[in-house]
Amino acid sequence: MKDFRSVADAVAREIAAGRLKSGERLPPQREFARRNAIADSTAARVYQELARRGLTVGQVGRGTFVTEAPGAPAPAPALSEPADSRVDLELNHPVVPEQAGLLAAGLEKLVRSDRLESVLHPVGPAGTPAAREAAADLLTRGRWRPDPARILFAGNGRQAISAAVAALTRPGARLGVEEFTYPVLKAIAARLGVTLVPLAMDEDGLIPEAVKEAHRADPLHAVYVQPVLHNPLSLTMPARRLDHLAEVLLTSGIHAIEDAVWSFLRDDAAPLASRAPERTVLVDSLSKRLSPGLSLGFAVAPAATAGRVAGALRSGGWTPMRFPLEAMAQWQADGAVDILVRAKRREAGVRQEIARRHLGDFRTRSAPSSYYRWWELPAPWRADTFVAAAARHGIAVTPAAAFAAGRPRGPQAIRLGLASPTRETLARSLATLADLARSAPEDCAGE
Repeated sequence: MKDFRSVADAVAREIAAGRLKSGERLPPQREFARRNAIADSTAARVYQELARRGLTVGQVGRGTFVTEAPGAPAPAPALSEPADSRVDLELNHPVVPEQAGLLAAGLEKLVRSDRLESVLHPVGPAGTPAAREAAADLLTRGRWRPDPARILFAGNGRQAISAAVAALTRPGARLGVEEFTYPVLKAIAARLGVTLVPLAMDEDGLIPEAVKEAHRADPLHAVYVQPVLHNPLSLTMPARRLDHLAEVLLTSGIHAIEDAVWSFLRDDAAPLASRAPERTVLVDSLSKRLSPGLSLGFAVAPAATAGRVAGALRSGGWTPMRFPLEAMAQWQADGAVDILVRAKRREAGVRQEIARRHLGDFRTRSAPSSYYRWWELPAPWRADTFVAAAARHGIAVTPAAAFAAGRPRGPQAIRLGLASPTRETLARSLATLADLARSAPEDCAGE
């Protein structure tokens, strides 16, 4: 069976040699699968990998097109990460030592025979009154507490985002996004036939005037925004910027989808939803706060849109299980959530200090409470070749192209996720990447 990375490498070599030219359309995935004698699912992963390296771009309704200029240096070979030694700086799952013990104590109360039967009953997107109250407490920040009656639940955060997009747009709609955005949102929009409209950012995040101008040129149906600890840039929009954005939403009649997944690390920052509650659907999730295996999504929806969001959750098959609702409420009541959130805030600072120690000579950006770091690579490194070179050292990182909305290639930068490895592994990996960046790309070609 062919590995999808080796097939992607073969396509990358065709692009580098100029046999596949910039702007050329790749065959549909099923046809590609037949030509290469691979499964349809493998072909889909090949196309995802090519897009991740910034070599192709998908256009809704048109297909997948080559973006790499012909004659460019050959990309480094296979992203063949050693299965046993791969260090994952792509996915970001904060874990602290006290996590398992705190969570186990809450679960013990749920699996008693006198509670287990009720905990396993089915539940809809509105959950239960107790779960909504607990979720309202969990989501409270910056003196804002959501109305429990407005809280809906999804199987996970991605499903909550999907439901919000489906509720507020339609096929062919225009969804405004920050010029660097969450890659999963790009996939959601493509699946729903929604066109992403990149909106300019500055040091304070999304520029409200860019929203207004884009809406004036061709109306936007909604805007997706990450106001707190933006992924991948770690920006947090100041209060005055959020006030301005809320004013634009209210005067223009545009809805916003506010992604608050990392906001638990900044509980002093009141959300956009507190400023424009009737125009904002706030989405969040449990897994980053608690544990990557604890899947539960939240959507705080205005009364006028709550029915549509709930309908999207049902039709998408995205409603939650009752067990995680009950577990969330138990951990919130026990104080486990607060303890873990405080521990993860402290851990973020420790990991940022490790990153500063090893990458201080380079152009990077982040925030003290963030688990991400954005790295503008030194010339002559390109993001795709650096990603491949890092992979040969057993380290997985994410190129800027994965986050770029509306342009074929992002800048020559990568995003580092600092949460998943141990501190010691993180330090060794960042030291390796720093040494790699100080070398010339051709010095690494034979490694």
